[in-house]
Amino acid sequence: KKFTQEHEWVDVENGIATVGITNHAQNALGEIVYVEAAELKDVEKGDTIGSVESVKAASDIYAPISGKVIEVNAALSDEPGLLNESPEDEGWLCKIQLSAEDEVKDLLSAAEYKKFCEEAH
Repeated sequence: KKFTQEHEWVDVENGIATVGITNHAQNALGEIVYVEAAELKDVEKGDTIGSVESVKAASDIYAPISGKVIEVNAALSDEPGLLNESPEDEGWLCKIQLSAEDEVKDLLSAAEYKKFCEEAH
């Protein structure tokens, strides 16, 4: 898995990136009550691809890589709490067919992300 400074995670397999929010992000947000899913469309790295709302705050989700959103996790519309219960597994947000696989190397490793979170707080 790779990570962004905006607290998204990316797991790439066969040119398809599964994207979600990190455990750190869901902890900071608190109880998540609504998820606005990504649209099935082309996205550029940094584009807003959805949002989550918690009892504390609303937060945009950004595309960690460029490509085409090919699938969204429909379970989140009925069960937004999956993002709290299983943020880095069952609570994934969308899948993106990569258009620029070299962008993955710009993402943080697990150790780099952990260090970033520790330094930021």
